Amino acid sequence: MQRRVQRRFQRRERPVSYRAINATTVTLLDLLTSRFVADPLLRPFFDSGAGGSMVLSARTPQEMADSNEAGLSVWLYRIARDPELLNQPPRRVAADAYEYRPLPLRLHYLMTPVVNDPEVSGNDPGMEQFIIGKVLQSLHDTPVLHGALLGGDLAGSGSRLTVRLEPMDLEEITRVWDAMESSYQLCISYEVSLVLIASNQAAEHLGPVLSVEPEYGVITEVNS
Repeated sequence: MQRRVQRRFQRRERPVSYRAINATTVTLLDLLTSRFVADPLLRPFFDSGAGGSMVLSARTPQEMADSNEAGLSVWLYRIARDPELLNQPPRRVAADAYEYRPLPLRLHYLMTPVVNDPEVSGNDPGMEQFIIGKVLQSLHDTPVLHGALLGGDLAGSGSRLTVRLEPMDLEEITRVWDAMESSYQLCISYEVSLVLIASNQAAEHLGPVLSVEPEYGVITEVNS
């Protein structure tokens, strides 16, 4: 019986470290880059092998513009704790051990086209809309990221990330641009969940239950 228990825990999913946040960003960038390069219209701009100079970057739109970069900004602008999973019971990792609960997070990304090179053909609102449209199409077709789509520390972890277009109104997005001290640009926001940050604490070992001593009482009076 003990051998079966040990085998079952050896097959458990590999926990993901604090680097899961960066790995989520890498996963998004890799997915979108592959879709942009595969698109006949956008490939000449985003495929460096075909002479394209546009890139997908985790920098803010302003940082890309200051570095004379054009393409798509995939900027992680907000991290929120998921309240619904905080009270889940700890996971058993051995017959006598439990691991500390991971920290469940929701990551929010602002997707902003950055087209600032006058030499780029189609340097107008049309190019911005092509880029935004490709993001919407790509993440609509692939709303769940798992398996071979995962990159960085998430690769081989068995994680599943759900990507959801956020219904942010103009006022909410404007506050984000105000915080960057920049003028408003065409953009959309996506939420990626759940990203689990494994605890760095060692597993808690618990001794076996050796005996149970139930106690009984007698109700002698009921107060109405």
